[in-house]
Amino acid sequence: MLEHPDLPAEQAHIDRAYTALVDARTSALAIRNLTEGQRGGTFQERYERNYFDEKLVQMLNNLDIGDAALVFGRIDRTPDAGGDPEAFHIGRLAVADADSNQLIIDWRAPVAEPFYRATGRDTMQLVRRRHFMMDRRTLVAIEDELFGENHLGIGRDEGLETPKLRGQSTLLAALSKGRSGQLGDIVATIQGEQDVIIRAPNKGVLVVQGGPGTGKTVVALHRAAYLLYTYRFPLADQGVLVIGPNRVFLRYIERVLPSLGESGVREAVLADLVNDVRYGAIDSAVARRVKGDLRMVDVLKRAIRARQRPLKEQFELPFGGSVLRLGPTETARVVKEAQRRTKRHNELCRAVEGELVSMLMPSMRDQEYTLATARSRLREIPEFRALVFRIWPSLGPAELLRDLFGSKALLKIAGRDILDDSEIDSLYRPRAESLDVATFSDADVALLDEARNLLGPKPRKGGVVEESDDIETYGHIVVDEVQDLTPMQLRMVGRRSLNGAMTVVGDIAQATGPFAPGDWSDVLALLPKNRDASVATLSVGYRIPRQIMEFAGKLLPTAAPHQTPPTAVREGDAEPRVVSSATSSLLTDVVNEARTLVADLSDGRVGIVCPDALVDAISVALADAGVNFGRAGASGLEASLTVVPVSVVKGLEMDGVVVVEPTDIYESSDAGPRGLYVALTRSTQRLVVVHSRALPHELRA
Repeated sequence: MLEHPDLPAEQAHIDRAYTALVDARTSALAIRNLTEGQRGGTFQERYERNYFDEKLVQMLNNLDIGDAALVFGRIDRTPDAGGDPEAFHIGRLAVADADSNQLIIDWRAPVAEPFYRATGRDTMQLVRRRHFMMDRRTLVAIEDELFGENHLGIGRDEGLETPKLRGQSTLLAALSKGRSGQLGDIVATIQGEQDVIIRAPNKGVLVVQGGPGTGKTVVALHRAAYLLYTYRFPLADQGVLVIGPNRVFLRYIERVLPSLGESGVREAVLADLVNDVRYGAIDSAVARRVKGDLRMVDVLKRAIRARQRPLKEQFELPFGGSVLRLGPTETARVVKEAQRRTKRHNELCRAVEGELVSMLMPSMRDQEYTLATARSRLREIPEFRALVFRIWPSLGPAELLRDLFGSKALLKIAGRDILDDSEIDSLYRPRAESLDVATFSDADVALLDEARNLLGPKPRKGGVVEESDDIETYGHIVVDEVQDLTPMQLRMVGRRSLNGAMTVVGDIAQATGPFAPGDWSDVLALLPKNRDASVATLSVGYRIPRQIMEFAGKLLPTAAPHQTPPTAVREGDAEPRVVSSATSSLLTDVVNEARTLVADLSDGRVGIVCPDALVDAISVALADAGVNFGRAGASGLEASLTVVPVSVVKGLEMDGVVVVEPTDIYESSDAGPRGLYVALTRSTQRLVVVHSRALPHELRA
């Protein structure tokens, strides 16, 4: 292949940019070193010094791009006023030299938009778009697209049925590269339909529908980086939250935003948003379904109301030379009046206590009391504190759920005429002796959050409420695999939106579980209401080869009859292999197929995707055979071979995949045909299916 004549000049420009980047880091570090040892001063001086240092640290982090390519292209654009074209180099972040000459334009800047959007029909004033193929800091090759009267350029709007690729050679080279075990950015190869979503305004709920391999996850993350660049104020203060389906997924995506210069985004699973409780409890399938149902809102409201109880017998408290008395009638009136008020349960604790104190004050004759002094005096008496707790207890979410789920009587009161008997029974679990040892399930997270919203912050000593009790909100929220969230979980997510601006990403065809939406209106109905809500579709599959997509697509008429698979633009090197095995030799065949894939894909990552029940058996078989492997968990997919239970495989990608016992996955109540469709679409290069049971009928042809 002939070397492009401009390659030496472009390499020289790239070298100047790297030198300027190093100089910028050196200058920022020198400034920080000047202030690092300073102490003392006024509060304002200390605040300003800490703020300045924080910004310097952020700048240093943003300028540290590691091994990622700094620059990946150039556009030559005719100015609005005419004249000779101007050249702009497009890169990961903006870089200027010592004389403030702009060497690199940030990919998110408006001037960079034509690099991703220009087509032969709409050139956006481009005469040339140039793509760089980089190996770290070295420019390996150049690919040019020319626009103008004698050139069409490359786009997706020329009326062709087959999608055309922008920077085809660069894109295909990036797609063929082996996985690292973690998701990488696509900033150098963003396609037109992806860029439209990335640069959409920060308002309303944007649903991104995309089939396997369309890049919906990485597009959503690039969108978060773009929004922080474009709307730095106020988003930097309001915060951006990314919610993933599990910790394996978070580990998989954790490098994307830092590689784009954004390290301040919070990435979390739902359980991270509810603090101060222990998780680990396991629910039955029935309990998981019930806990995700919107009916639980009414169950929790009734459970709270059941804790607002007037006395059933006379209360007497010796006090000085007298006896303080309260009866059922008086306390019933206090409770009834409090229940009429619009404030939340915990916000009324002090008011109820005040009413009880007022009723007892006429009998407190040993000295003159005001309401405040009487309240203070009575609070010192354990019997009075017990009285208040009995009538109107201050409750935390964990306390409410521990007591509710640990009492069949309370469950029947709260669930009567809302849940059936079997559903009520599924919620029961023995009550933990204390909150310190109480454990909760993943399905409890949304209930704990709902309870906190219904109860309000729990008052502390003296009636003071800690700020940490408030639910933290964010200026933009990104939710991946949103199609799998239950209605209660969607309410929980919506509660954290400051202004209704969200990007929710998913695929109806990959939805599993009892609350799989029929269409996106089911999801939007449970998120913040906003007239700007919209649905954008990614229709092109970039990462999954055509052969694998066609094989997995046989399941779609069963799994999601109204969904169509994305159009695959890559031709794979091999057809999917189906290996029939005897039950007695299944594990041996799995080990052998995995070993072969690891050898063939030495620069990539291989996954064994299997029913959750087979994870341990396959792990033992691999260990006995002396095969090095990892298990999907905190380390993500960093091992060259990883055993991945089908319950956490959604959203992940590997170079080669061995899918084990597809019929077990197909028939599973948790996964089903859609779960199998997900498992079969995780590979970017090679797919092997190993089975001892007959294949699902859709895959037999």
